[in-house]
Amino acid sequence: MFSNRETTDALVSLGERLRQARIAKGDSQTVFARRLGISVPTLRDLEQGNPRVSAGIWVAALWALSRLTELDNLLLPQESLFEQFARRPAARQRAPRRSKASAS
Repeated sequence: MFSNRETTDALVSLGERLRQARIAKGDSQTVFARRLGISVPTLRDLEQGNPRVSAGIWVAALWALSRLTELDNLLLPQESLFEQFARRPAARQRAPRRSKASAS
């Protein structure tokens, strides 16, 4: 299985946030695991950031925490610089300066 320090750190951090959210909800590991249809050891793996926990279990955990809509922000299509430039309003141009001779 592919793993590097960045992915490991990200999963550990995500697992910790999941644990904090479960505790804030007031669920024990037993209750939360039952709600997800998984074992307590699998929940422990999830909360410790084990990369072998399936994405489906993560989605179930988000659902159980009423945060499933947060998945909508993952992997959104990226806009190219050309699209960003085309969407920007045209820059205002300054009026030409009047010469001193015409100002008199």
